[in-house]
Amino acid sequence: MRRFLKGLAFFLIVAIGGIIFWGYAADVPVKDLRTKYANAESEFVDLGDGLTVHLRDEGPKDAPAIILLHGSNASLHTWQQWVDRLGKDYRIIRFDQWGHGLTGPHPKGDYSVAAYVDAVDRVARNRGLTRFYLGGNSMGGGISHAYAVAHPEKLAGLILVDPSGAPDAKPRQLPIGFRLAAMPGVNQLATILTPRSLIERSLDGSVSNKAVVTPAEIDEYWELLRHPGNREATLKRFGTPRTPIAEKDIGAATRAIPALILWGDEDKLIPVSAAQWFGRIYPNNQTHIYKGIGHLPMEETAEQSASDVRAWLSANSAAG
Repeated sequence: MRRFLKGLAFFLIVAIGGIIFWGYAADVPVKDLRTKYANAESEFVDLGDGLTVHLRDEGPKDAPAIILLHGSNASLHTWQQWVDRLGKDYRIIRFDQWGHGLTGPHPKGDYSVAAYVDAVDRVARNRGLTRFYLGGNSMGGGISHAYAVAHPEKLAGLILVDPSGAPDAKPRQLPIGFRLAAMPGVNQLATILTPRSLIERSLDGSVSNKAVVTPAEIDEYWELLRHPGNREATLKRFGTPRTPIAEKDIGAATRAIPALILWGDEDKLIPVSAAQWFGRIYPNNQTHIYKGIGHLPMEETAEQSASDVRAWLSANSAAG
């Protein structure tokens, strides 16, 4: 029996050591991340109350302004292809949200929807905006919707790209990274065990156009997740209760906001059927469903989605 227990202990030590060897990934120093992922357009903006975000403000400053919000575990880089296609004619402001990218964790650990909505409002004020377009993908789309409910008078229009926030929008199949982040106990290991292969599998499971899953894209997600504090922030964010905004609490001013709804018909995280709910909430909408596209239309079908945004912005400006 003693020999058996010794053998079992040895096996467990080897197994644990193997897991750590396979998945251990240390935080990446902030200096190294900024060297690699910040550029000449990057600003680290003081929003007051000890809140600082990594932000890029590009395009003509007198052009119509668009604030774009990335999704869960992404960063402002997810919008680069839209910036490339629209940035000469529109002022595009994007920033890394709390617990993401080069912004890092919220100083008070607040990952409520209210905290994210507050960040949008602070950025708008910092940029001198009183009226602007707001767009977001996934989590960023849900925050855009929440902002529209809280501050409808400030929005010229909404751009919702596979947004969260619709009640009863059950995912068909969550990527493995999202599943692990939601598992109590197991998810604590994610603060030190974050193999690159896990990020690759999660990104691959989020999209249908696999061409966007490049080595550089995987590295970007993997390394920015390892910004000091971001992994812990992810766990806190997943552990923060979320209650969808009830339809009865959405006022007439919000419902009157013009909306562009873009969705990939093969989205496994937020089913395309949720587009109908948003279409009902925002009746003054234009909706585009992209066949053969997953959760990230702005990357998976960049040319078409940017073209649809341009046409909608042009028509909306003319109507206004």
